Amino acid sequence: MEKLNEKAKINYFQKIEYYKSIINSIIKDEQDKLKSINDNHEQKAFLRLELAESMLNLVSYYLIINGISQSVLNLKNEDALNAARKTIYKSIIYLEDAVSNYLDAPYSEYENRLLMIETFTSLQRYRLVQKMGLSLQLLMNAYGENSKWKWSFVEVEGRIAVIAKNLVNLHAVAANSDMRSPNYEPTVLHLRLVKKLLMQAAFRHREMYEVSTNRIDDFKRSVSFLSALKRFLLQTGDQNYAADVKKKLDIWNHKLTTDLEKQKKKSKQ
Repeated sequence: MEKLNEKAKINYFQKIEYYKSIINSIIKDEQDKLKSINDNHEQKAFLRLELAESMLNLVSYYLIINGISQSVLNLKNEDALNAARKTIYKSIIYLEDAVSNYLDAPYSEYENRLLMIETFTSLQRYRLVQKMGLSLQLLMNAYGENSKWKWSFVEVEGRIAVIAKNLVNLHAVAANSDMRSPNYEPTVLHLRLVKKLLMQAAFRHREMYEVSTNRIDDFKRSVSFLSALKRFLLQTGDQNYAADVKKKLDIWNHKLTTDLEKQKKKSKQ
């Protein structure tokens, strides 16, 4: 049995050698780009977008290593999974630096960020959001349903939803939503995805509040996601859905006020 285990270990290290070399190359490239950011103000935002995408590529290689570990050694590679989890955060931070992390704010407050990435196409924006969501889902699947990180991933989902929203050039939405526009399909798909992600983030934060933390801040955050969704719907001309979300928002705000009062009374007692 010991010889078999030794053979499996040798086989495992041989199989991951190629992927580790790619990982090292991506990390070196990241360090080089970070050095050049301070010297290249005009391209700073684009470099952050590139860094964010390269971090998502890095996540995929960590997940491959974990997959090989499970296949060859019948063990999860916790180091690879933790590296992937930390790398997801790095990708998010690079994107937040590029387009802001403003949840429920007027477009004018972060519009200047989008002017710096004006040539980043509608298709590129949509694909980047898709890639972020897929990377996170694959990581959550690798950890499994009962992971200790289960609820921390709710925060990650929310931050991705905010980035997806803030990547949308609202001034171009009307023109790009015209069926004759070459940007029609990615724009419509991106808008649809933003609506889904914001609603999902609202429900997931409320679930975390009710099932796990009982922290009123988590409920407040869920309400903020609903409010941000309503604002986004009005900004993109979806009046009917905005009216539905407003009704839900009123109900949630009422419950938030009620729960806040209950917690205050309880703390006084």
